[in-house]
Amino acid sequence: MLNFCKDSFGHPFFVRFYVFVFLIAAAGTISSVYAAPAEYFQITVLDDQSGRGVPLVELRTVNDVRYYTDSNGIVAINDPELMGRSVYFHVSSPGYEYPVDSYGNSGTAETVTAGGKAVIKIKRDNIAERLYRLTGAGIYRDSVLTGKSVPIKQPLLNGLVVGQDTVEVTPYQGKLYWFFGDTMRPSYPLGQYSTSGAASLLPSDGGLDPSIGVDLTYWVDKSGFSRGMIPLPESPGPVWVGGLFTMLDSGKEHLFTHFSEIKKGMEVVKAGLAEFDDQSAVFKPVCTYDFKNSLQPDGHPFHVSEDGTKYLYFEDGQTAGFPLIRCRPDLKTVTDLAEYEGFTCLSKGAHFDGANTQLDRAAGDGHLIWGWKKGTPPLNYAQMNDLESSGRIKAGENVYLLRDIDTDKAIHSTGGSVYWNAYCMRWIMITTEEGGSPSHLGEVWFAAADSPAGPWVYARKIATHDHYTFYNPTQHPFFDQDGGRVIYFEGTYTDAFSDVKDITPRYNYNQLMYRVALDDNRLSLPEPVYLVHSANGALYYAMREQVAAAGVWKSIVSIPFYAVPGSRSGAGLIPIYAVDNAARLSAQKASAIDVPLFYALPAVKSASENDLPNVTALAVQKNAAGTTAYTNDQSAAPGAPALCRVWRNPSAWVMLDYDATPLP
Repeated sequence: MLNFCKDSFGHPFFVRFYVFVFLIAAAGTISSVYAAPAEYFQITVLDDQSGRGVPLVELRTVNDVRYYTDSNGIVAINDPELMGRSVYFHVSSPGYEYPVDSYGNSGTAETVTAGGKAVIKIKRDNIAERLYRLTGAGIYRDSVLTGKSVPIKQPLLNGLVVGQDTVEVTPYQGKLYWFFGDTMRPSYPLGQYSTSGAASLLPSDGGLDPSIGVDLTYWVDKSGFSRGMIPLPESPGPVWVGGLFTMLDSGKEHLFTHFSEIKKGMEVVKAGLAEFDDQSAVFKPVCTYDFKNSLQPDGHPFHVSEDGTKYLYFEDGQTAGFPLIRCRPDLKTVTDLAEYEGFTCLSKGAHFDGANTQLDRAAGDGHLIWGWKKGTPPLNYAQMNDLESSGRIKAGENVYLLRDIDTDKAIHSTGGSVYWNAYCMRWIMITTEEGGSPSHLGEVWFAAADSPAGPWVYARKIATHDHYTFYNPTQHPFFDQDGGRVIYFEGTYTDAFSDVKDITPRYNYNQLMYRVALDDNRLSLPEPVYLVHSANGALYYAMREQVAAAGVWKSIVSIPFYAVPGSRSGAGLIPIYAVDNAARLSAQKASAIDVPLFYALPAVKSASENDLPNVTALAVQKNAAGTTAYTNDQSAAPGAPALCRVWRNPSAWVMLDYDATPLP
């Protein structure tokens, strides 16, 4: 049946419920496989904000029997020792909380009865909302046991997949093509390591609304198990893919991926490009690359146009989610690494060479020259930090400047995705952090920037996984809703690289889907405020919206500070308006139709406000010509009145990749 629903995000969606039926022997019944729904006690855990079920909630008894909610937020209990009794359940879930009693316990007691029901509401601390598990066994196990409706066709075991690693997905030939890493099966501890694949319908073409699920149809072998999509018999180990992209050639759409052959110790021994063969439904190698060359087509690519020229942007494993590699989207170019460009401060053709590294510096003031340079790789985290620690570059010249908006702590991104977002009118990044707390690789961050290359500065944590790993997250822009206001991302939930003590049954080593509403005020992050040269030589202030509308990216002089865009606002912020052709700033409207140029913190800190290490006063002063000027350098304007407080710019350069325009 068709169920018309409207979720807390304010948009309707259509939920198609599929009745799951077991076809067993002619005289068999469901009760011969497992207990009838009426014999289970059902606990449903709901998000108190959205009202929908929360997956991955642990309910633990006082003697450490653990139950986990399925993707409907349901737990089914039929333990004979518990039936007819009051049972206390500790309630916990990463990114969510439940009230604590006077003894420090967070949980509730429920009377467990056959056919009985209980509802528990938990508070979400995460900005991102956990929706469902995409892969693995028993996605809706407890819903099936209690006879509840489920949205997907295979709620228990699809393609015999019980565990599945990193996702790559792209629209191709009117469908979504999904590819996953190492895949586990129920029949033996070793699984399939040559990349798995599945297809699904787009939501616009009969597929499920992404808020409720994805119906994956796996390519399988004769046993029904998800088969290898890039079978290379000579490979010494797993074959992993990345950099999945489509490209037109002679009017026909082609699907390509980068592949790496891996041997023991996760060492790459071979790399190349492969094309998907529609007839055999496998990837076939097109060329091999020098796997030691970091200019590789990896990560989560996207298409852009710059001054009428089309490009594919990539990131490799070294640039950790920053799209600092590109090439032209044609077969001749993508197969020739010499044609690839890196966004870098190296001299053209140079490579990292420790103290002998050739940096591209301007004559005169000696500032680093960043730009796209053919055959020249971007510098990775370790290389940039090495140059900084040796004094070859200054702290503000480092390209990797991502930091926590609340603490100003540096965030070492380990990989994610970057895509254009129509709602924010900016490029947005979803990434994880190496060494983050409390999870080593389980903290998910959101950031925005005015160009694909940056500057990426202020970020906010949107999800945590409590000592568990959640790596290789990626946004799915083809699922964007409400003009990009609502976005979706998924990643791999696994105990790998973590100190977790309790491995989560069924969820471990599988994909979790989240969504984020970008109009959440907590995501109103500071972005660059530019000082721009006007045609008559005067200076004025602008943000991305004004610079893009006027087409004056090449007239930017500097980024004196950061502030929240005028289209966003946020709690505790005040509007700042541009007056006198934006040469002067004011906290007061000049007319009723004025709109804010940006939002900032009030000049005086409130008593309840924490000290913020990245915030500084924007002082008003008169320059020698008698005109008004502004500075956030307190030593330059002692005693000058403050207009507001803004966020400092930690960068010493202006990133110039602003001409990159997103393409479908």
